[in-house]
Amino acid sequence: MPSAKRFSNATVTARFLTLALATSVGACRSPGVDAGAGVTAFVGSRVITGAGGVIENAVVLVENDRFTRVGEGVEIPAGATEVDLSGKTLMPAIVNAHIHLSSDRAERTEQLQHMAYYGAGAVVSLGTDDGTVGLDMRAETVPDGARSQSAGRGITSPEPGRSEVPYWVTTEEEARTAVQELAAQSVDIVKIWVDARGGRYERLSPELYGAVIDEAHQHGLEVTAHVFTLEDAKGLLRAGVDVFAHGVRDLDADEELMALWAARPEVVLVPNLPGPGIALDLGWLSGTVSADRLAEMQAASIAQPDAQQSFAIQARNLEKFNNAGVTIAFGTDGSAAWAVHQEMEDMVRSGMTPGEVIIAATSTSAELMSMSDIGTIAAGKSADFVVLDANPLDDITNTRRIQAVYLRGRAIDRETIGARLKGTTP
Repeated sequence: MPSAKRFSNATVTARFLTLALATSVGACRSPGVDAGAGVTAFVGSRVITGAGGVIENAVVLVENDRFTRVGEGVEIPAGATEVDLSGKTLMPAIVNAHIHLSSDRAERTEQLQHMAYYGAGAVVSLGTDDGTVGLDMRAETVPDGARSQSAGRGITSPEPGRSEVPYWVTTEEEARTAVQELAAQSVDIVKIWVDARGGRYERLSPELYGAVIDEAHQHGLEVTAHVFTLEDAKGLLRAGVDVFAHGVRDLDADEELMALWAARPEVVLVPNLPGPGIALDLGWLSGTVSADRLAEMQAASIAQPDAQQSFAIQARNLEKFNNAGVTIAFGTDGSAAWAVHQEMEDMVRSGMTPGEVIIAATSTSAELMSMSDIGTIAAGKSADFVVLDANPLDDITNTRRIQAVYLRGRAIDRETIGARLKGTTP
């Protein structure tokens, strides 16, 4: 089973040892030669590490594209460039483990830049990538853009009238062949849909998704499942699924499901909550949304009782899963760049703490996707972080108060990205 050791106690212990070793008492600057040429010292901020730790009045050293030291009282080498971040909060760049990107190169590039604007440093496109663009761009550095992974084409039962990008399979042989083709393309994960779409289609059967999961595991690949019903979630757990790309949406989780999950504690949940169905203030989107479009969006943001009921089921289930110790990662579905902040707020609405949500949206999602280079603010990691004007541990909506986003040690040009997206670029 590919994911059996993904989230071990040793991993968690190592995180905190790294933090402890980086932390000392008292601040100082080294005299003498300019040993710090090429080093940037970010000084005075609160650092939310992404691994559960918080460092007050931190010094964060970045050289080239890496964190080199992180802690209180870290020595600043002579010649280093100092950036005063007093009163600010640093958190790792967000890792969005479930979105859908365009298969057009230019559009995908703009999407990755838009997502970086809102603090995402990495995203995973799940199952709707047509052609090779999504697979090719994984190895590319998009200027001012998030890095990306891809599941290529997903696998589902025939769904006429919906996307024809995924493999439509009706036999075990077709299911296994689809996985073999994906394995040959070195996809990052295999995506399946198990959903009758309100009774319009025959959903992927246990025999077929069982074949997909078995074949994927033979090729060292994990499987993430779009799921809707409680019964399908149980069947997928029995079949060996690795990740749920949604929570259970039709009913409250029962004891049988919880027992099945307890027997497979390595299985990860990416909740992808629906909107809460209440009127929301969307003014914080003005950085990338034109005034006219924003007015339309604001007018459409009204109370929706049906949506509230749908949200309530999934919120109760998320709280139950979290309290039971299920590993919670993070994803938003769709392609809205700002949705990461709405999802984090909704996860807190569901009963998770801001600190738990930030861990889910950073280090846990990075571990889920084997992105060992990112997800925490720690020595040796890629310097991907967000500078906030207020502390999201006090109020999760403070993740929206972004002063700057750094990817690979460099601040992205948020002003130019925002102007282009609003259509105001000269």
